Amino acid sequence: MSHSTTRRNVLRGTVATAALAATAAAAGTETAYPAPRDGGTGPNIGILLYDGYSLLDPTGPAEVLSRLPDATVTMIAEKRGAVRTDTADVAVVADRSIAEVDRLDVLLVPGAGNRGTTGAMNNQKLLRWIREMHRHTRWTTSVCTGSIVLAAAGLLDGREATTYWASADYLQSTFDVTYLPQRYVRSGKIITAAGVSAGVDMALYLASVIADDDTAKAIQLAVEYDPQPPFDSGNAAEADPRLKERALQLLAASQV
Repeated sequence: MSHSTTRRNVLRGTVATAALAATAAAAGTETAYPAPRDGGTGPNIGILLYDGYSLLDPTGPAEVLSRLPDATVTMIAEKRGAVRTDTADVAVVADRSIAEVDRLDVLLVPGAGNRGTTGAMNNQKLLRWIREMHRHTRWTTSVCTGSIVLAAAGLLDGREATTYWASADYLQSTFDVTYLPQRYVRSGKIITAAGVSAGVDMALYLASVIADDDTAKAIQLAVEYDPQPPFDSGNAAEADPRLKERALQLLAASQV
């Protein structure tokens, strides 16, 4: 494809977007976005949001899984509307309430800071819904401390799982769970991911299982997931105590 053709396509999209916005403004209304699709031929994927979740936990996997052919990805919460992250700086909109969803192919439960995780794992309404969804899912997944929420729902009894590195001892000592320090762990139809960014790795693995390796590789290229961080400090097993303490201080200071 030539540069001119690429530029033409980009400009065409820009002009179309501007025209749509201008039409909406002239009508005195906001731009109308399509409602979540129902009854598609691909997997029906639901991502649970709850107050205080960590932003990348649901959105990273959503970026990957929404690229699966004919997939439907829906954000779900106790009630429709904006749900704030652990920092309270950002909100993601839940298009469905848990009362409106009775069957999913894939359920994803994100993690959160202490406040959000504690709130979710003690929210009996959410735990009942998670258990009900799990009865029919093809895959039940979590990111970060979302595995603690799954454990609180009784779904990880006797299983191997992973979680955020600083929560590993709590997960293993509080529940009947064997912690594995891996980016993601599959146990039956449950796949748990380690902290925050590991959700992207887990989602790519899940994409390969739902579709095939070639599709998952193409999605990885499509979102240009080629991590080359400026520092080699993301592995808790190799981090010194001072850095771990600093990391947890930064998290605590940023959360509300």
